[in-house]
Amino acid sequence: MGGETGAPTPQGPPVVPTAPPSVQMQMPSMPTAAGFGDVHPTHPPLEQLPNLQFCLHSNPSWRELRVSFSSPLFLFFFGLCSVVLSDEFHASLVLDLSVCVLCRGIFIKTSEMFALAFQHYIVMLGSIVMLASFLVPLMGGNHGDKARTIQTLLFMSGINTLLQTLIGTRLPTVMNSSFAFIIPVMSIIRDFNSRAYNDEHQRFVHITRTIQGALIISSFVNIFIGYTRAWEKLFRFCSPVTIVPVVCVVGLGLFERGFPQLGKCVEVGLPVLILLVLLVIAQQHTKHVNERAYFVLERFSIIFCVKIVWAFAAILTAAGAYNNVPEKTKLHCRTDRSYLISSAPWIKIPYPFQWGAPIFAASHVFGMMGAVLVSGLESTGAHYAAARLAGATPPPAYVLGRSIGLQGVGMLLEGIFGAAAGSTASVENVGLLGLTRVGSRRIVQISAGFMIFFSIFGKFGALFASIPLPIFAAVYCILFGLVAAVGVSFIQFANNNSMRNLYIVGLSLFLGISVPQYFNEFTASAGHGPAKTNAGWFNDILNSIFSSAPTVAFIVGIVLDNTLEARTSFSDRGFLWLNHFNKNDARNEEFYSFPIRVHEWMPTRFLR
Repeated sequence: MGGETGAPTPQGPPVVPTAPPSVQMQMPSMPTAAGFGDVHPTHPPLEQLPNLQFCLHSNPSWRELRVSFSSPLFLFFFGLCSVVLSDEFHASLVLDLSVCVLCRGIFIKTSEMFALAFQHYIVMLGSIVMLASFLVPLMGGNHGDKARTIQTLLFMSGINTLLQTLIGTRLPTVMNSSFAFIIPVMSIIRDFNSRAYNDEHQRFVHITRTIQGALIISSFVNIFIGYTRAWEKLFRFCSPVTIVPVVCVVGLGLFERGFPQLGKCVEVGLPVLILLVLLVIAQQHTKHVNERAYFVLERFSIIFCVKIVWAFAAILTAAGAYNNVPEKTKLHCRTDRSYLISSAPWIKIPYPFQWGAPIFAASHVFGMMGAVLVSGLESTGAHYAAARLAGATPPPAYVLGRSIGLQGVGMLLEGIFGAAAGSTASVENVGLLGLTRVGSRRIVQISAGFMIFFSIFGKFGALFASIPLPIFAAVYCILFGLVAAVGVSFIQFANNNSMRNLYIVGLSLFLGISVPQYFNEFTASAGHGPAKTNAGWFNDILNSIFSSAPTVAFIVGIVLDNTLEARTSFSDRGFLWLNHFNKNDARNEEFYSFPIRVHEWMPTRFLR
């Protein structure tokens, strides 16, 4: 209009159009990057989560630990000792009283660090019991073999957790038995089922020794790719667009261990889930009313719910509610169904080659390598989530590399000590960091001490291992969901308005869930995986890889992210944000440096 009237053009800052003219004419006037004014402000990206009580390196001082050995602790150990003098049901009732008294002692007299560490131990125990309860009967083991298997898995979890928190990632991640090893272990079981043995225990021993040999050799895969920096170089190609689906399906991909497992005994599992949700809601009402109640609800809600429903399950068992039900219902609902306490030894220290010399079979060794790679990738996704929930910066690529190498060393030790499966980072314990808002490394190290203690003193450890599995499943519904939500939060560091990024994230998420579901359903119906050739080891590798949700999501994500408009969308992919952590960010030393000057006696290539 100014050109028609001859009026001078107004002076001012140039206006840069943010949309084509045809679109601008139809767009209502809106505020700039601040969002929709002050009414609906946007939330800027945060590299570290706020409102954490304790982050990775803000551990409570050891001088604050005042452990009371007064009457509550005495009653607790009295309850534990009474376990071996009666059956498992009466043991649980005796323990209920002693633990209730102990809980009061913990919250009032004892350092919260030990209570939080014990909660980590309870959470991780469920996966070990689930895995052993599934594999040991198929291997031909009896109740005593199952108890020793749980002890060995628990012992190695404690050792590997200490290694990772000291010279691995240095993140508060618990190392636990991986379900990725079920496929190669099942192949070993099928191989030995065709052979004749005098008794089932002999079959169990031979299968375990074969698993030992396969773990020992295949562990060198992770050792090699970790300490040769191959894993580090691979993850330098991973942007937040790839990290999002991997971390998401690390949680979502474990849905079968959640509500489907809970549904096997609804009257025991569902109350735990409802109680946990109600306690989270109740926190907002108790914060300004009763500080002690708020403290208990925020930090120890899982212990609180588990003890209440465990006692409820014991009452149902005593009342005869499960006397005339199918055996599967008894297995999942009764508190005296596992016979672990009576079968577990008083004191048994796992030692190298406790089942005998390992058996090395080339086909099973190669088949196990697929599970080893899968467990490493699952751990990497869990490490990203743990770093965020612990208030740390994203782990640099060199930290991920050394963690995989050390995980291989841990698998080598597991093979030597006769574990039934390899290890991976515990997703449920990562979720517990978010639920309690406590990401202290020291607490996880103390929990590793609990694992080692209860693995040696078998009667004590077997008591907690006899908790009905649907109780654990209810807890996992909350914790796995938290980890999946953390994965979603990584999209803030990439352009979430880019259709390219949305396409990659969406396809990776969908295939990461649907492909493993197809493989699992096919295996359940046909008795073998979709990959079935004359080479059994090749079948195990393919079936292990494509039965893992994080692995499928990673493969789809990294291929698409590095091929689909990769050169023209470098900033949209989030590399500008991620690369400065891979290139010696000042905060890396704060979170990921080694203790006690390890760099002076360990070669540099193993540290960076």
